[in-house]
Amino acid sequence: MKKQITTIAFDADDTLWINEPYFQEAETHFCELLENYLPASVVSATLLKTEMKNLSLYGYGVKGFMLCMIETAINIMGSSAGPAFVSKIIEIGQDLLQKPVELLEGVPETLDQLHKHYRLIVATKGDLLDQERKLKRSGLEKYFHHIEIMSDKKVSNYLKLLKHLDCQPENFLMLGNSVKSDILPVLELGAFAAHIPFHTTWAHEIHDEDLQHPNLLELKSIDNILNYLN
Repeated sequence: MKKQITTIAFDADDTLWINEPYFQEAETHFCELLENYLPASVVSATLLKTEMKNLSLYGYGVKGFMLCMIETAINIMGSSAGPAFVSKIIEIGQDLLQKPVELLEGVPETLDQLHKHYRLIVATKGDLLDQERKLKRSGLEKYFHHIEIMSDKKVSNYLKLLKHLDCQPENFLMLGNSVKSDILPVLELGAFAAHIPFHTTWAHEIHDEDLQHPNLLELKSIDNILNYLN
């Protein structure tokens, strides 16, 4: 693999920096707002159902999450979800947008080693402004040749990215925490993928089936990739 790879792509959220715990914290605050109406587990399930229904309209990211919280509240509370209540939901979303960027262990050191020998890119989903903001705050921009904020991570999206990069699948390696988004589509293309598990995952991204593939690496942390490429 070392001799083939020329381009290495990194997912951002929960691969380079912490993300999902902040969303879970926001969801907990949202459930607390509705605790007089329904149990937290029911509110969470209703919110997830709303998110899935609207995913094709809003895409991924905080802004879509905020709109789904508002819609969920209206569905649960009816006319009681007035302007003051909506304002509280907006505050939850704005707080989420202003969370600090906390890099995961080993990220700067790994990028510093790899960027000297490979073309590094970010390939991540989410809201454009939010992801650009986080990347700027992270201090990691200097390591990347290209930043791709993707509307989704399906085979067609990766094909478009590879075409833009003028890169063949056999020369491409993707690192990420989501088997569903970062691993399966890349392997289907004939490229290489490295899975770096994160301790918590959004329900929509969970993939429970065991996966074995000759082009797949299972890493305990991001710096493990150096064992294969250095």
